[in-house]
Amino acid sequence: MSILKFNSAEDRIISIRGISVILDSDVAELYGVETKRINEALKNNPDKFPEGYVMEITQNEKIELVENFDRFNRLKHSTVFPTAFTEKGLYMLATILKSEKATQTTIDIVEAFAKLRELSRNFSQLSETKDEPTQKTLMQKSGEIIADILGDNLEVTDAETTWEVNLALMKFRRTVREKKK
Repeated sequence: MSILKFNSAEDRIISIRGISVILDSDVAELYGVETKRINEALKNNPDKFPEGYVMEITQNEKIELVENFDRFNRLKHSTVFPTAFTEKGLYMLATILKSEKATQTTIDIVEAFAKLRELSRNFSQLSETKDEPTQKTLMQKSGEIIADILGDNLEVTDAETTWEVNLALMKFRRTVREKKK
């Protein structure tokens, strides 16, 4: 059994209506099941998914997804509107899906959401603090989180790899100089 890499879960998180979610088709792919199995679990357990746990994508949101993400091209001519799971909805889904892969995938998804939340908190604190040592510590922590998110699955060659994240308040840069063994 292959363990899901952190980047696989993190790359699937999108923002809809200002909320971080993962679409049902991406959840199904991560769990290694068909999308209809995810939606069956949702349909068969409506009491486990109150408001704020899942949301149905609107026509306009569906169009925007197709325009902005190549992986959603299959939705272009579909008459079905996808379901988006919030972090809480994914926790609840984990109580329904019982396989070993589902458990590991849920752990990885929870970790991805936690990293994004922590990064968001750091950015908020950075914009509010004027204390230079605190800013430096927050920037270092944020850089480590970004490195954790970006650095896991990268193949290193003889070339130099540089990532730069430019946020209005600051710029993060990480450079890796290594040779492939």
